[in-house]
Amino acid sequence: MDLDLRKLRYFTAVAEHGQFGRAAQELFIAQPVLSRQIRAFEQELGCTLFTRTTRSVELTPAGRQLYEEARRIATVVDTALQRVQEAARGEQRLVVAFSPGLQASEAIRAFTARRPEVAVDVLPLRWWEQDAPLRDGRAHVGLLRRPFDDTGLRTVPIGRESKVACLPVTHPLAHRTALTTADLDGEPILDSRTRRTSSLEEKFELIASGQGIALVPASISGRYSRSDLRYLPVTDFPAVETCLAVPERDCADPVPEFLAVATTVLRRAAAAALPASV
Repeated sequence: MDLDLRKLRYFTAVAEHGQFGRAAQELFIAQPVLSRQIRAFEQELGCTLFTRTTRSVELTPAGRQLYEEARRIATVVDTALQRVQEAARGEQRLVVAFSPGLQASEAIRAFTARRPEVAVDVLPLRWWEQDAPLRDGRAHVGLLRRPFDDTGLRTVPIGRESKVACLPVTHPLAHRTALTTADLDGEPILDSRTRRTSSLEEKFELIASGQGIALVPASISGRYSRSDLRYLPVTDFPAVETCLAVPERDCADPVPEFLAVATTVLRRAAAAALPASV
C-alpha cells in the first residue's frame, strides 16, 4: 500500500482537533469530504483510527500509534523539502543539536571562521529525544550525552561528565556535602522512564515541590541555580560520556569539516574543565 500524505495530513488534523468540523475548517475542505477521506484511509489500513461520538472523536490504540508515526513522517518530509529548496537557491545550512547543559558555541565559532558561507542553526534537545533529530533529518550533527541509541550513527568521544543529585532544600539529605548511590535507595527518581517532563524548568519545579529527586549532569547544576534546590555530588556514580554524533549514511559537506573542527575544539574545552567537573 502506498502512503497517501494528503490523507495522513487529514488524519493528523482530526487527531489534534478532536473534531471533524474544526479540522475541516483548518484544511479548507467540507466536513463530509473529510469524513469520507478518513473512512477511506481506515479501509486502506484495515483498522479503525477513531472512536466517534456525536460531539467528538478519540484515537483508538491504532490511531495513537499512527499519530506518533505521522508526526515523525511530517517532520522528515518538511525537512527534506526545506533542504531541496535550499539546494535550489545554492544555500548551505548546518543544524547542530545539543543536549541540555552542553555547549557547542565555541565549536560553531571556530567552524564559522573557516566556512562563513555556511549558515549554522542550533537545536536544543529534550531529555528523551537525543538521537531522534539525527534520524528524522532535523539536525546534521549532535553534541550528545550518553546513553542514547547510536545504531546507524558515527560517534566521536569528547569527554566525560559526572552527575549530581538534585534535591529540594527541605529534603533530609540536603544538609550533606556528598552522597552515595546507597543513600538514594528508595528515593523517587524523576527521569524519562518514571515521569517525562517537557523542560528542565518543569523537572526542577517538581523536585522543589517535593515530587522526587533527579540525577543530573554537573554542567546543568551550574546553569540552573535555585535557592530551593541543592546539588550534591554522588561519589560512586559513574561518569557519563559526551560525544559528537552524525548519521553514518548522510555525512555530506560541510558535516565532515564541522566534525573535525568541533572534535578538536570541544576535546580541548573538556580537558580544560575536567578538574572542576570531578
